This record gives sequence, C-alpha cells and structure tokens, in this order.
Amino acid sequence: MSQQDGGIRAGEALFRPVRAGNPFEETVERLLQAIKLGVVGPGDRLPSERDLAARLSVSRVTLREAIRALTEAGYVESRRGRYGGTFVNERLPKPRRVGPKRLARELGGGLEDALVLRSAVEVGASEAAASRELSADDREHLCRCLAETDAAKLADYRRMDSRLHLAIAEVSGSPSLTSAVADVRMRLNALLDAIPLLERNIVHSDEQHRAVVEAILAGDPVAARRAMGEHLAGTAALLRAFLT
Repeated sequence: MSQQDGGIRAGEALFRPVRAGNPFEETVERLLQAIKLGVVGPGDRLPSERDLAARLSVSRVTLREAIRALTEAGYVESRRGRYGGTFVNERLPKPRRVGPKRLARELGGGLEDALVLRSAVEVGASEAAASRELSADDREHLCRCLAETDAAKLADYRRMDSRLHLAIAEVSGSPSLTSAVADVRMRLNALLDAIPLLERNIVHSDEQHRAVVEAILAGDPVAARRAMGEHLAGTAALLRAFLT
C-alpha cells in the first residue's frame, strides 16, 4: 500500500537504502529486522533479488552475500524452479539466552536508555496513528495484527507482539517513524529474550493491546497515548524487576 492509500507498510520502511559505509552489515541487519519483527514470517518469500537490491540500494553481489550469511545462520533457504526464491525457514534459530544478572552487567545504563527511547517513539506513534484518518486497508491491517497476536502460541508471541507494535507505527503514515520503532523494538527484544514469558503478563498485555488499537480506530489520540503509555510502563516494570 502506498502513502496515498493512507499508510506505510513495514517492508517499505525496513527495506530502505542502506548507508554506503557498511552495505553488507546493514543489509544483513535489515533482513534480520524483517524476519525477527514478523514482517516476513516463517514460510514467506522475500522480495525478488532484483527488487530487494533496488530497494536497499546495494549490488546484487552484496545482497547474495547477505542472504548466504542468513542461510548459514539458519534464517532463510533458497529454492530453485518456477516458484523458487528465498524463503524464511519454518523454524527460526532460538535467540541467544543470557542470564538476567549477566545482561544487566553488560547493559550498564543501557536499559533505562532503551526504555526512555521506546516510550518516546511508540507513545508518539500511537498518538500519530490515532490522529490520522485511516483507510479501510489500515484498519484491516491493524485488526489482523491484533488478532494474530491474541491467537499466537507462546513460541510465536514475541514475534507477533513485535509485528503489532510495528503495525501501529505503519498506520501513522510515517516511514521514518516505522523505521525508528523497528530499530528500538530490535533493541528491546534482546532484553526481553533474557526474561521469561509469563502467561499472566501476556493476558494483561493482550488487554492493553486491544485498548490501544480501539483508541486508534476511534480516532482518539489522547486515549491512544494513555493506553500505550500504560502498556509500555508495565513492560518496563517487568524488565527492571528482572534486570536490575
């Protein structure tokens, strides 16, 4: 969907041109963002090599090297034939598990920095999304991501939760904001992977997700900002409890 249609899809924001300095590293990073944040899910096909290289503004040689690295790491596989291409593996590598105490030492003051940044970016994204006149496609996309998060199995929850938060930024209509949410979400997920997924917390998060989405659909930026702020405060409290 184009911005003329009222929004910006995550692929358009994540597959943006990379900086000239480290094209290989940034290409790997962008592809991993799309996979880990659920923009391209297990079993899904990545855009064609020609399309992806053009979007990222990298050579096809650089793109192939990045895809080869992700293949070796277990994230994607290449298939030949008429319906071939590069596909995300059905089973993704499990995130590196680091003990909370060790992670806290490694972070230093990084935890508070990440939480402040997330609050500023995601609360603002919710307010911006609620301030816009959403298209039918925007509304359907937001509701679908909410439903998929509600129905997610424990093993898939983090990815679908990330996808919903990214969808909120997408319907704000700002590719820069969508990109910022993707960046901060990748940083946050590294912290969340160090703590357990608690079923009671998931139930509460799902209720808060619904409150945020309902406020956005109702066009109520004040309620959307408040609901997202409360949701992020709960996650921040949980992280502080385990990591400090």
